[in-house]
Amino acid sequence: MVTATFRFDSALDPFLPRERRGLPFTVPCARAATVKHMVEALGVPHTEAGPVTIDGRPALLDELLADGASVHVAAVAPVVLASLEARFVADAHLGGLARFLRMAGFDTLYDNAIDDPAVEASAQDDGRIALTRDRELLKRRGVLRGAYVRALKPEQQLQEVFARFGLAASARPFTLCLACNAPLRPVPKADVEAQLPPSVRATHEHFLTCDVCQGVFWQGSHWRRMRALLDGVAAPDAPGGMTL
Repeated sequence: MVTATFRFDSALDPFLPRERRGLPFTVPCARAATVKHMVEALGVPHTEAGPVTIDGRPALLDELLADGASVHVAAVAPVVLASLEARFVADAHLGGLARFLRMAGFDTLYDNAIDDPAVEASAQDDGRIALTRDRELLKRRGVLRGAYVRALKPEQQLQEVFARFGLAASARPFTLCLACNAPLRPVPKADVEAQLPPSVRATHEHFLTCDVCQGVFWQGSHWRRMRALLDGVAAPDAPGGMTL
């Protein structure tokens, strides 16, 4: 066994026991332990760990720990993703968030029966970013990119994810089906008229449809509420920091 001293940024405190928050602490480590192994063993998923230093020098998560090492772990910093990178997979508890991300135009895989191995496989094989409130899921080897979603309500979760990944500039609202994540396309009113409520048929002329689930969408009161929500989370001064 070797020993190492760890100090975590305060933003990572929610992942640590209270007695280990805010102060350095020394723990025993296996001789073959890497920084990643110990960071996760101490409670912090690797997706939430930012820059690491060992004895004051930059280090990688896969570096082996030497006896007496002093390790500082910063919190991951927000990034700005290009639109093609912003592809997500949400776990079974984040259906509301998945729907909102689709509404904003971000490809988001979700099923209310999806399990942890399926989330991991999607993250590993398809390069998706895993979104979850299960910190153990983020410790899985195949989850290369992910985020622990701290907020409880979908509206706040959307705001949090927008801030974490810099999504405001690449949002394409109302281009994906909220139900099945497939692209939407304009459709002539005559082609969908039989599916419309009488009040909508009388007051609306422009429609979108999904070729997968055959859903039809128009700019009604629901659309206006969603538009207001997106405008709020995309605002430059929208708060992004959330706490447990």
